[in-house]
Amino acid sequence: MSGFSGVKQAEFDTMTSKHAEAAGRLEELARTLHRELRGAGLDTAPAARLRELARRITTQAEDLRRRQQLVHELQRQKAAFGRSTSAGSFIEMPDRLEDAKDLLDGTVAGRAALRAAEGDEQALAELEKYVSRAGDPEFVNAFLAAIGARGVTRMVGSVTTMLRDAMNRDDSERKTRLAVSSRNVLSMLSISLAKGTDPDNPAYLGDDFLDDLVREGRAQHATDDGGTYLGYQAQALIWRAHDGTPPYSKKFMEVVGRDVIVYEREQRQDTWAASQDPLGRAFGTAQIPIVDLAGSLGLGTLMRPGAPTRGLVTKSSSMVEDLFHAAKSSREASHALLDHTPAGWNESVLDYLLTTRWGASRYLDDYEPISGMLITATTGQDSISKKLAAQLIKTTSDEIREAFQRGGDNLEMRDREIFDRYAPLSYPLARAISAHIDQLSRLYLNRAAFGQVAPQDMSYALVLATSSDQGFEAMIRAQTEQMRAALADAPPVGLNASNAERFGLTIEQVKEFDLNSNGRIDKTDTLQYLMDRIVEEATPFKHLIETRRQVLIAQGFNDQKADDSLKTMVGDAIGVLPIPGAKSMGALANGAFGEIIGAGYEKLAEAAYSEVSEQVAQRMSPRTRTLDEAYRTLADNRLAVERLAEQMISATMLNKGMLEDASISDRTFVTGTPPRIKDFSQMSPEEYSDFLAWARTKGGGSDLLGRFSADLGDSSSTRTYLELRPSTSEGEK
Repeated sequence: MSGFSGVKQAEFDTMTSKHAEAAGRLEELARTLHRELRGAGLDTAPAARLRELARRITTQAEDLRRRQQLVHELQRQKAAFGRSTSAGSFIEMPDRLEDAKDLLDGTVAGRAALRAAEGDEQALAELEKYVSRAGDPEFVNAFLAAIGARGVTRMVGSVTTMLRDAMNRDDSERKTRLAVSSRNVLSMLSISLAKGTDPDNPAYLGDDFLDDLVREGRAQHATDDGGTYLGYQAQALIWRAHDGTPPYSKKFMEVVGRDVIVYEREQRQDTWAASQDPLGRAFGTAQIPIVDLAGSLGLGTLMRPGAPTRGLVTKSSSMVEDLFHAAKSSREASHALLDHTPAGWNESVLDYLLTTRWGASRYLDDYEPISGMLITATTGQDSISKKLAAQLIKTTSDEIREAFQRGGDNLEMRDREIFDRYAPLSYPLARAISAHIDQLSRLYLNRAAFGQVAPQDMSYALVLATSSDQGFEAMIRAQTEQMRAALADAPPVGLNASNAERFGLTIEQVKEFDLNSNGRIDKTDTLQYLMDRIVEEATPFKHLIETRRQVLIAQGFNDQKADDSLKTMVGDAIGVLPIPGAKSMGALANGAFGEIIGAGYEKLAEAAYSEVSEQVAQRMSPRTRTLDEAYRTLADNRLAVERLAEQMISATMLNKGMLEDASISDRTFVTGTPPRIKDFSQMSPEEYSDFLAWARTKGGGSDLLGRFSADLGDSSSTRTYLELRPSTSEGEK
């Protein structure tokens, strides 16, 4: 807290009354003096100054009265601490009035929580009055200090058993009331617990409180009907009620979160091992996790914020999945759980969750928590996110590989059960690959490694990732941004030593780009640079498209059509936008991108390609949904990507000044005098189609697009990595 002062209650009461009395006398004196001065025709300023003093003393007296009331209430509630010294007995009073109220309310709420922990339903209703106070750190500190880790745990256990009793008695009115109350209280507890266990939050209760949560979590607690429950089962309901604000801290996950995972393994290890031996598999023994208390008592999601309060309740969650839900709102928290190998283990927590424990996640069909946590943990651009992304790719690749037959003309499913087992990971895997989409080029072109991931590992990971419609879209969008960025690095026509600094380049770079050594960058130099990049960027695209086609074939789906998501990208003309921060060389480009880019676009210059792709989708969809009508006639995904490439190539040529000498006076996409290219957001589909055709023929776009198309259609390397027979057909899609 901000600080305490010690007061003697009797003297404090006397001071308060004397202050109020003095304020009243000063006010009366000011009125009398004003009357006398005015009657004598003298300046009344002295009376005004006296009245101002009286006003200040009155304000101070009112503040003292409020403090006096709080002192009495704090003492009555035993929320303040007394202290005896040689100078007398003192009561500790927070220096700030707001802190004193927080201390009082937190203590009163804590006592209501303790009564609720003993089964008092009225106390639960009283506690609900303080739900909105969970955002105040002083309140949270006082509240959690009053109930302690044991009170936190037992209160949840008590509320859960109350709700079960209402269900057993078929008391629908009481059940609904308790379900609503429990959700409100659990939300309050989750916010409070996130604050109170974060060392960077003013509400932090200290390391001992975290240790107490672990001790109470591992302990068995008794219910009124003679039953028992595990403390972590109760605490898990608090974690699942979390709305993400504020996030749980790294410290919480290091102390409590890691222990939850270790504890479940300690308790379930032998049973899970038995479920995987030949006898266990023969009898279909399931890998059952430790469910949370609501699941254990048959309440399902009744206590979960946002879930229905009426109807049948069947879905349950495990305490570990509830922990994942709490972790997913913070990258640091997710990293603290996953990037860790507990003492005595021979595998990291991430590997354990994806292999040894994966059957437990499948048992309850509750994938949202782990999916969200994996996305949070693997999509950052920091070293830990990259490390975890590589581990996710490698592990899923190793597991999924045995699902497919090798050596065929197309990918064939050998063991559908293996594929289905890991299918729920397809989207978080795709998101991880999207966030690090540049690794596809490094792997397939440079034969580099991404952690322990080799090119063939990535290919089998892509089989799983591209099986998700949303995942495939995310990766295509990210690779589109990767290609857009690669093309944007092309040297502009007209670049030379005198203007290099304007474009953030050095004289040495100008010499490097000047292939014909004429002292300046001309159209031929820029065209060659783009050709080299086109070849490189076609490679990731072809692996994505061919792998998507193969996994559709393996599942018996139609592979001879364009995905709706790609059609939407083409129709939205997402290839039009330059990369954030790009500088235009060509005069024709001035104004063409303005309204589409809009405010805030430049701030994305340092963002990951997956993040930029989401922003591009948001900017293009509402403005120009049918800018490129070619989306209506796309026959397959390869043609869709070719059209996206044409959009990017045309926009790049415009931005790099490669179209400056081409006549535009007779084109439909121009406006004004002298003629200029319209803002893309103002073009009709017919005008945009005319622009693409003009750029293709006037700027060398046909050659670039032809080379991109040829490389995109060569699926031989993809087939090699997937261990398929070489294709004997030409122009294979």
